[in-house]
This record gives sequence, structure tokens and C-alpha cells, in this order.
Amino acid sequence: MTNETPTGEDHVLLHTEGHAGYITLNRPKALNALSHPMVRRIEEALTAWAADPSVALVVIRGAGDRGLCAGGDIRAIHEDARTGGTASADFWRDEYRLNALIARYPKPYVALMDGIVMGGGVGVSAHGSVRIVTERSKVAMPETGIGFVPDVGGTYLLALAPGELGTHLALTGAPVSAADALLCGLADHFAPASALPDLARDLAGAPVHRVLERYVAQPPPGALAAAREWIDHCYAADTAEEIVARLLASDVPAAKDAAGTLLAKSPTAVKVALAALRRARRLGPLERVLEQEYRVSCAALASPDLVEGIRAQVIDKDRDPHWSPATLEDVTPAAVDRYFAPLDAPGLRLGATASSQEVVW
Repeated sequence: MTNETPTGEDHVLLHTEGHAGYITLNRPKALNALSHPMVRRIEEALTAWAADPSVALVVIRGAGDRGLCAGGDIRAIHEDARTGGTASADFWRDEYRLNALIARYPKPYVALMDGIVMGGGVGVSAHGSVRIVTERSKVAMPETGIGFVPDVGGTYLLALAPGELGTHLALTGAPVSAADALLCGLADHFAPASALPDLARDLAGAPVHRVLERYVAQPPPGALAAAREWIDHCYAADTAEEIVARLLASDVPAAKDAAGTLLAKSPTAVKVALAALRRARRLGPLERVLEQEYRVSCAALASPDLVEGIRAQVIDKDRDPHWSPATLEDVTPAAVDRYFAPLDAPGLRLGATASSQEVVW
């Protein structure tokens, strides 16, 4: 691949320069949200560049100044869930395969995680080998707010976060800053946003570690390190109901705020997210977790909360979802278990790799 290669409606721009391959997500008005054709094109490019000896590393970035990627195309998922379609399941199958490919990519995969990086945006960045955040970064898995559950390997990543930080982020959907993304293992380095154009350009002609030496800096302070005590205590509880009770009983205002945030989310999604995260800790490699997430996502597609959550947050924007069931207490263990049951349709099977391939910088 040489020079600029538009794909589809120019939603993914590809070009090579020097020894680097560049992927630019190019839907700035939609916060670079991922569509199915975009996912397929990224996979095609990565597969080609992996076999191309002239490409030594890959850089992924977002067009515009608002963020790398805000996730998948939620409106399309809403229509699919509302009409009982299968397009979302097909999209997720290819998207999760892409996430696994990124995690085991044989060359440095540099993700510029500037601005908003949420949902599917985390999937195309946080599995990479070199993940750079800036003072503008807001990294989140906000799925419980739309009646969905963290996916794209999000439960794998959050399960690896120190203590119960990942549980807090998975259930509340709270965004984190650069320092907190570094603390949680969602990123590797901080660089000022103003430096990213030069950093990306320099990667075309120098090894990754040499470029990082010139641009990496200390991030502004985060908030989660000082909150570890109450987060680890409250989110270590066995059930979502007990987590809420501990948060409300805390004398820390931020804990009470977290309880209010959690209680505003889909009760079913909160309970399924908690179960998914804890199961992920026992599943082993990313591939097994992605297979579990595929089952969960397909089950969520048939849930009334997904349609209602997207309606309230994205379609009508009244921010007043009516969840069913309406409370955590009304969500039964059987209802949660349904999300993890084998699928009637073919599921997702990925080759097992215990860890990413060795990447030489």
C-alpha cells in the first residue's frame, strides 16, 4: 500500500510513509464511530502490513480534534435490536476478531488515544503494544448506560486493572484521564496533544523507543490512585446490591456519587457486567474472553434494555430510560446466566494465544 487510499466513503484512510503504516479513522462528525466496513478495512490493512517487510510499525489515530473513536455505530445497533436483525452480531464477530488481531500483532501497533476513546475505540487502541494518551484523553467503557455490557475485550482489560478499579469503571462507565488510564493499564505513555502530529510523523523514520524518548512526559495528576481504598473495599462485595450498599454507607462523597451513577444504569447490564468481569479473571487469554463477550453481546441484542437505553441516550436524548427490570433486586440469577449460555446460532471461535506475540521495537 502506498500513498493515500480512501476506503468506502473515506471513513478509513490508509497510507504508508517511511517504514510506518498509518490508519486514520475519518468520521469526525460521528466521533469516528466504527462501522462494519471500517472494521473489515482495518483488518485487511493490518493483515497486508503484517506480511509487508517495508512496514515496520502501524499507527492508528482519529481525524478531527475530538477523539480517536467514540465506539460503534449505536444508531445502527438500535435499529438492528429494534427489528430483530442479525447485522450487529455479524459486526461484533468481525470487530472482536480485529481486537484479537491487534492484541497479537507482530509489529509495534501505536495507538494515539487522544480525546474521546470509548467502547469500540478502546478495542482498536488499548490492545495495542504502544498506547499513548494525552491531557485531552477520556477513556471509558460506558456500555451499562445503554443497557449493554463492556465488550471488545473490555472485560479482559478491566479485569487486569489493579484491585477493583476495573469493576468500578465497568459498572459506572466512568471516563478516566490520562494518569488514570495509565494506572489501570489501559495505556502506556503520556504525551501532550500538541506533540502528536510530530510524534506520528517521526515514527515514519525512527524506531518507536527513540521517538518516545523525545515526546513522553509526566501526565497531570489523576483521581483514582487516591480513591483506591474505598473503591477496593466497596467493589470487592459479592453482589451488585452489596456494592451499592457499601458505596452508600461510605463517608466518602465520591463513593456516594458512584452509587448514584451505578443506580442510574441498566440493572440487568450492571449485574451481567459484574459477572462477566469476574468470569474474565478466570478465563485466561483474551481470545476466551472475547468469545464470552460475543455470547453476552448477542444476548443483549434481544434485551429490551438495549433498545430503551439507546433510545434515551442517543435517539430521543431525554436521558430518562425505563429499565426492565427496574431495580437490581428484580434481576434474578437466572436472568444473568442467560447471557452466558451457548448460542443457538454459530458463536465466535478464536485461536488461543496465551499472550501477544513478541513485538520488537
